Amino acid sequence: MEKDVASASAIRAAVQYWNQFLTRCISERLDTDKFETYVVLVYKHHPLPPLLIADIFVRPQPSNDNSLDPRIPWYLQVLTKLGYVSEPSILKALYKYSSSHAQIQAQQQQTGNGEDKGREQEKDKQSQKQSITRWKSSYWSEEVLFYSITRSVVEGRAIQDSTAALELAMIVSKWMALFTAASSAFAADMLGQVYTAQVREEMGASRAALVALLLQMAVNKILVGAVTKPFAKNVRKELSSTLADFVPTIQLVPQLMARLEHFRTEILASSDPADKKKQAANTVMDELLESTVGLDNFVLPDMGPISNTRAGLYIYLNAALIARPLLDDHALFSYMGNKYQDIQSSAIDLILASFDILANAVFRNEGQKDAHLLRSFLINKLPLLLYQLLPPGFPGTSAEYCITEALSRVDTSLFPTASLMFDESRNNNPYTESIREEFCAACVLHGLVQREHVERILGEISLSYEPSLQKHSKDKLVQDCLSDTDKIQGLVRELDKMDGNVGAVCQALVEVLRQSCHSKETMSLKLLCSQLAAKPQSLDVILLFEKLPTILEPLCQLLDNWRYEEDQGEYQPVYEEFGAILLLVLAFTYRYNLNAADIGITTPDSWVAKIIARGHIGRQGDGLTERENGHLNGWIHGLFDTEAGGLGDELMSSCPPQEFYLVVAPLFQSIVVAYTYGYLNDESLKGGVEYLVDTFLLPSLVPAIRFLADYLWIDQRESKSIIKILQLILLPSSISGEASTMLSSVKNLIAKPLEHALRAYQRRDPKNQDIEPLLRTLKDSIPLSRRTGGTDLHELESWTATPPTGLSSAIKLTIQGLVQWSIHFAINTMPTSYSHRQILAGLKILGPRRLLHVILEEVRHHTEAGSASIVYDVAISLICAPDSIKDVPAAGMLDANGNMLPPIQRQRTLRELLKVEAEGCKKLQKKDPALANIVVHLYRQVEKQMVIPQAQGMLQAADMSLNLDGDTAALGDAMAAAASGVQGDSISVDNLTLDVSMGGVPSDLGLGSANDTGSLDPSGDTSMFEGFVSQEMDNFDWDINNTF
Repeated sequence: MEKDVASASAIRAAVQYWNQFLTRCISERLDTDKFETYVVLVYKHHPLPPLLIADIFVRPQPSNDNSLDPRIPWYLQVLTKLGYVSEPSILKALYKYSSSHAQIQAQQQQTGNGEDKGREQEKDKQSQKQSITRWKSSYWSEEVLFYSITRSVVEGRAIQDSTAALELAMIVSKWMALFTAASSAFAADMLGQVYTAQVREEMGASRAALVALLLQMAVNKILVGAVTKPFAKNVRKELSSTLADFVPTIQLVPQLMARLEHFRTEILASSDPADKKKQAANTVMDELLESTVGLDNFVLPDMGPISNTRAGLYIYLNAALIARPLLDDHALFSYMGNKYQDIQSSAIDLILASFDILANAVFRNEGQKDAHLLRSFLINKLPLLLYQLLPPGFPGTSAEYCITEALSRVDTSLFPTASLMFDESRNNNPYTESIREEFCAACVLHGLVQREHVERILGEISLSYEPSLQKHSKDKLVQDCLSDTDKIQGLVRELDKMDGNVGAVCQALVEVLRQSCHSKETMSLKLLCSQLAAKPQSLDVILLFEKLPTILEPLCQLLDNWRYEEDQGEYQPVYEEFGAILLLVLAFTYRYNLNAADIGITTPDSWVAKIIARGHIGRQGDGLTERENGHLNGWIHGLFDTEAGGLGDELMSSCPPQEFYLVVAPLFQSIVVAYTYGYLNDESLKGGVEYLVDTFLLPSLVPAIRFLADYLWIDQRESKSIIKILQLILLPSSISGEASTMLSSVKNLIAKPLEHALRAYQRRDPKNQDIEPLLRTLKDSIPLSRRTGGTDLHELESWTATPPTGLSSAIKLTIQGLVQWSIHFAINTMPTSYSHRQILAGLKILGPRRLLHVILEEVRHHTEAGSASIVYDVAISLICAPDSIKDVPAAGMLDANGNMLPPIQRQRTLRELLKVEAEGCKKLQKKDPALANIVVHLYRQVEKQMVIPQAQGMLQAADMSLNLDGDTAALGDAMAAAASGVQGDSISVDNLTLDVSMGGVPSDLGLGSANDTGSLDPSGDTSMFEGFVSQEMDNFDWDINNTF
């Protein structure tokens, strides 16, 4: 008994000593070499079992329960190498303190009824003394450590015998159960009342890292041998059960899903009796044969023809223009050719749909946000599309007939004739008045309509026709701009016009960009890029006529290859030119939420790619290279050390602008910390920021403010300093006119993320009087900040409040509205209200499978009601609609050896899910024959609709190309689009950036880049923590010099 007491006392003393040791290590930021030296001595005098040591290092500290200190993964790597902790012990400790437990409890309390709450509160009181303090945010550390353990499994260090294998399997089973419960809690919180989008993304990234570990465990011979032994029955049962629940909660590519299912059904079920195994195998083979052979031989009853409803192209154009314009001429013509098989009908419906989407925007009070793009599409783009469909001299139906027929069906109450505009009893809308005449004038310009026939088409005399208007030639515009750069500004202003000439203007401006990049005319590029960056809505218009890579590839190549001249005299003008060009690239990437691959960059070594991906991420100390540390110190002294002489040529000559933009976030991180802890006073801070709001540095405020906005989400001492710095940037006491214009451009880019961060901080500190002035200065920029198809909160709240089932019910009502409008539409009928944002929200919140079943339910309902021909057209249009997720760029990033990196993991589309459902038609037919018929019929029609013809098809002749000045070819393949969601950032916590690549992991892991939220990077072949650069120390004392 006394021996037990003494043993327990020794353990408590050892635990206390280890706790003190760890606290000191963290407070002094001890590097790994020194830590290894010390920890050997600590373990020699105070040995503890692996589970206790892991618990000490992973548990929340008294001074910090927010997130695991970034040094801990380093220390755990050392402890694992020394054998003081094991991989299962780390996972057990992580599991014990995971924030997922608390989040599950929070959701249960949110949804529980009063009686349940009362019981729970009573339980809480009884067990309060035994409660565990868990991390508020543990996902980033879980992600890093999961990847580290995965590497250990790959290299054979984590699983060396059956005991270790079974121990690892049991704790991984617990983790899968935990993430399954957490996923259910997140799904229940549709409005984000409990969890923010950031928390969801972080949990997704952690969960994806666990998937990587699972995949490596599934192919580990020692583990597979251990779990199939008779004595491992309980472990096998637990692993199989949790895996079956876990896999449906994640979105995986089919190959990975198949590997996990194979592990569960074949390996874990290997101890089943032989007859059961054979029966299961036969069942799987039958299902496989049915899915591959059954679909082709599936016999459908006569379903009748499908109507070409007015809703079809209305949905298509809404989807193409709701975010970044995704309208590709060839894809559109293929779509219409497959749908109509008739040029006349397709042309008339295309005109009607173009008016309908503008009417819908006005009806939904979205004119301020959408009308400029939709009006430009109708007046500047549509006549060019009609010219390709029905060029002058085309035999048969004339363009003039189709235009006349379509305008006769347009609602004159919303698109009034000239005489109605003078009717004082009407409330004319500025977004729709005169548009009929302007459209006809543009058609005259392109030869689709004869001038003398306009009055007959409109039914009265046109008041807005300009006889002096001439059709622009792209080549002439290009030559004019190259010979006289003063004309560039006038050409940029013409992007706002509604006269039919904007297509030529867009192509001319893009050609000027290209030629100026080729000849390195950086002065003219600076002027053009600055003006375009200041007009976010003009970027939308340009994308109606040009593709992203065509616009941005030359700019990115110029920026990547930017070099100082050998006889460079001044360096400030170089920074100014580089920044103005980069500002345009950032304007595109921020407005449309793009990544490097979206804009045509194919190598991760690109400076622009690095700035886009990492320019806004704070890094300090070991997270910076020696060269970056030198740049950082130089800029700190240049900005704030008055005795150093300010920002001179010596500083900028030693730091090329590409490298400067990669240390902008670390620079601002240093400024925030320095001001918070008194290293900078108000006067020094103000003087330094004044440099930054000058034109040659102003574009750097884009990644800087993005960093500050992200930093502001963390509730800590530095927040007030961040607000102070934002005040000096956004509300400068004095600023030049040119700098003020550029500052407005910067605010347009960062308004949305900064507004969200400021409002979140305002909720934490409601008495703070400094927030409202900042929000007011962002007010005009917020509508211009983003065009990604994302849903506003009030709109989402409206949809999710739709009885009885929230968002799915709202989508059903939308489909019903489209069907009813198509059934009962008449001439001059307003279109039904529709926003494709609702479908995009459904994809994200409900998921593609559930959304598809909502659509299928409506198809069944309306088919039974006798409207099958209508509802099928609506459903086909929803599934075939343009989508940035669906149109991910085919060309991916290349690594340093020129090899293609794994594709970015993306959510499956409705079309892909429909194919999966159709392949299971035989199985579905046994349960629900009617639904099986609907699925197969819809699948066949969708595939027929999406065929891209090899020949010209509808166009039939090569001379039907897009003709802006007589010889311009039609736009090519479908525009590449971004991945859904917010681009993932590399992990950056406590001034450190973690490299979580996994050497030796097979490249067919296939879950995408580690820099993408919820994805895996199997391409790395270096040590997980080699991104950390150890600091050399001459001695082993605890004194560390304070540096700023």
